[in-house]
Amino acid sequence: MKKCVVVSDSFKGTLSSLEICNIARQSVPRFFPSCQVVTVPVADGGEGTVECFIQVGGYAPEELTVSGPWGEPVRALWARREGRAVIEMACAAGLPMVGERKNPELTTTYGVGQVIRHAVELGCTEILLGLGGSCTNDGGCGCAAALGVKFFNRDGAEFVPVGGTLDQIARIDPSGAKELLQGVTVTAMCDVDNPLFGPLGAAHIFGPQKGAGQEMVARLDGQLRCLDAALRRELSLSLAGLPGAGAAGGMGAGCVAFLWAELRPGIEAVLDMVDFDGCLEGADLVITGEGRIDAQSVRGKVISGVARRTAPRNIPLVAIVGGIGEDAEEAYALGVTAMFGIDRPAHDFARYAHRSADYYRRTLEDVLRLIRAVTE
Repeated sequence: MKKCVVVSDSFKGTLSSLEICNIARQSVPRFFPSCQVVTVPVADGGEGTVECFIQVGGYAPEELTVSGPWGEPVRALWARREGRAVIEMACAAGLPMVGERKNPELTTTYGVGQVIRHAVELGCTEILLGLGGSCTNDGGCGCAAALGVKFFNRDGAEFVPVGGTLDQIARIDPSGAKELLQGVTVTAMCDVDNPLFGPLGAAHIFGPQKGAGQEMVARLDGQLRCLDAALRRELSLSLAGLPGAGAAGGMGAGCVAFLWAELRPGIEAVLDMVDFDGCLEGADLVITGEGRIDAQSVRGKVISGVARRTAPRNIPLVAIVGGIGEDAEEAYALGVTAMFGIDRPAHDFARYAHRSADYYRRTLEDVLRLIRAVTE
């Protein structure tokens, strides 16, 4: 084997993509001393996306104090290179930020808009915004308000809508944001294709992990329906069924409506920006992975994005993952050659999480042993 490309997402809560790439750089030469090892740590728009661009893309880290999900000051990390900014909404509205205070009826994306505004005011004209890992369900209205969109209630008073007050939107004035973002392109990266509301919408699918019980989920879904009605009435936009509209608590719809953004699968945007196609030139093997491979992995996750690039080139693609779901076989049709889980003793996640790096190394080396055996 002359060239091996390792392009993996993180295993959330256990291994970062950078750690996985470091393991590969140490292990592959042990079995193939002359092999060129190309490592590409990636993320699909969620947590870790900014860090990946800082590590491999030549972007400079930037920090800014903004409003957190509960209105408290937080330090938000983003990345900049010339006129391009990479921002994660999780930097100011991330689920880990709220701890036990989960309440998507009250949390806001306002700080995300503050980061975007700051980047634009510094001269950035291309914004890459990662949607994922949010604790909010405000349809991106908080973010929009920070960028200059004005929301008014039935009494004519201006307010910043949250997940529980979207039904109070009587009038929308987007002129302030339109002026701010003139000449600026926004690409929103999302790894899901959920609609805004309904059984597969933002509230029903993602609300529970944000702290919403059954009754709150129903309320949140109703609020998103009210937001859709307001968008149709005020902006003549029908976005409810747009794939990705329900991403990050409806932030996908908000990005299109208020930031005039394009929604793209996060991994596609990231792979383009790191010139992954160029990395594949002359590759004999590609190793990818994420925390779990299942049916959702073929719907915009890292593995699916990588497979779409390797399959047309007939490059073998091995997925080393934390766990393999019962419905993971769909990945084979997409172009994955083989899948390997690192949970060697089949322990509960909490029991083996602290040994993930060791288990990943062992699994990778098993793959390398097999490849060496059949190629020598």
